[in-house]
Amino acid sequence: MTTTILSFLFVLGICIFVHELGHFVLAKWVGIRVEKFSLGFPPKMVGKKIGDTEYMISWIPLGGYVKMAGDSLEEEKTAWEPYEFMAKSVSHRALVIFAGPLMNFILAALIFWGIFLFVGQQIVHDDITEIGYVEEGGPAQDAGIQVGDVILSINGTKVDDFRGMAKIIHEQVEKPILVEWKRGEQLLRATIVTRKDEVTNRQGETLTVGKIGIGATYSIVRLNVFQAFREGVGTAVFILLEVIKFLFALVTGAASLKMIGGPVFIAQTAGETARMGIVSLFSFIALVSVNLALVNILPIPVLDGGHLLFLVIEKAQGKPLTIKQRSALQQIGFAFLLLVIILITYNDFARLIG
Repeated sequence: MTTTILSFLFVLGICIFVHELGHFVLAKWVGIRVEKFSLGFPPKMVGKKIGDTEYMISWIPLGGYVKMAGDSLEEEKTAWEPYEFMAKSVSHRALVIFAGPLMNFILAALIFWGIFLFVGQQIVHDDITEIGYVEEGGPAQDAGIQVGDVILSINGTKVDDFRGMAKIIHEQVEKPILVEWKRGEQLLRATIVTRKDEVTNRQGETLTVGKIGIGATYSIVRLNVFQAFREGVGTAVFILLEVIKFLFALVTGAASLKMIGGPVFIAQTAGETARMGIVSLFSFIALVSVNLALVNILPIPVLDGGHLLFLVIEKAQGKPLTIKQRSALQQIGFAFLLLVIILITYNDFARLIG
């Protein structure tokens, strides 16, 4: 439990800090006075004022914020001080807002860059049937299968790649299957009863599959600085595109809302990845960071994307929205997010109960 809590705070803390740092740095760069920089939501735990900015750690660790001079919805003036948010051009304000999600994406790319550079790139050889992993105490180990063995057939059907082999095994749930494999020049065979396991598809449905506890072989390829950078950015882009596809699937109904997870899910996964090792934990941080970047850029009032939408409207009509208009849109956005929070909280606790 302690590992889970600390890992959760570590994962969210890094992602939120980097996000708010993006807003902070760009705000200072364009000449906006930053009044507060908070890691966490109020009430304040500790804080210290340095120059114009009070740096704080607050009690609710589910977000953070940067309070800039002149960015309040309650302020509507005809003239703004040069250091205030509303005194800056639409493009400068847009840069300040966009900098948060952008920093989250950059964080993910840098993490993957570091992993590829110092650990290497893992290439999974699922186009062959050589065994690279055997589960301790699993059906395959009990039958004598070892790492390095090559599976030849399942129930008399020849198998040439790991994916095709896995598909056949998955269809046989708690049933005996005849497995033939090769170890060097030695041909072996055994009847193995598959173990029942459950997986969740994109529709949120729980499927029962058969498994025998084996994994494909893989190799680690060392990359130079430039190759690692290219692969790091490419991996971050790949995850971003996959998240976009998933959101689109949610909208069209191709994916179930049950697949959405919240703080409890993040905490559980953070704890699991932390126990798997530092590389797994930082990979998860990168994954969360990409998700945070994309979610924040959605055109929903109260999120960064909503503020960018306000700026697009301001640019189109030649003046900013009124306080009344912004307040109304913010309330709609808050109500929508509240429904989403209720949904993901339900999903999280349903998983715990399940």
